[in-house]
Amino acid sequence: MRDLSPCCPDRDFPVGMVPMQPQIVLPEWIDYNGHMNVSYYTFAFDKAFDDLLDNWLGIGVEFVKRARLGPMALQTQICYLAELVEGEPFHVETRILDHDEKRMHFFGVMISDRTGKRAATYESLGMNVDLETRRPAPYPAWAQERIGRMAAAQAALPHPPEAGQRLGIRRKA
Repeated sequence: MRDLSPCCPDRDFPVGMVPMQPQIVLPEWIDYNGHMNVSYYTFAFDKAFDDLLDNWLGIGVEFVKRARLGPMALQTQICYLAELVEGEPFHVETRILDHDEKRMHFFGVMISDRTGKRAATYESLGMNVDLETRRPAPYPAWAQERIGRMAAAQAALPHPPEAGQRLGIRRKA
């Protein structure tokens, strides 16, 4: 029998972006250019969104194990805005741009705690999937309500300029 109860207590959502746990650029994340490798930006954003799912929305790893429902990425885009170097502390702030009963459109901003500058943005569309049937499935009603409250708390934020960008070479006319 599936246990569909949340993995964390219900929380109030701050108005604005939700800050995730601090992280630090590890030595093994550095590439031959002397900065954080592109694959670790994805890894760091993924860790931040796991934090959001676990500690804010109640649909993280423990929920997935019990309920056999879990998030899967459908599409992502990262904009690299500044370098991060070994040992640099940073954090990710997250928001929900859109959602329905099965999907969430996430947005995250990676911020250097050393400089205060935005290092990258991450946009992702994810879907809740029944891990037994491998088919899309609605979130439980309590999770849909939490997701809706988070989105409502962020509704007045301006649309991020990086969200929904078209990928391609920009040419001058």
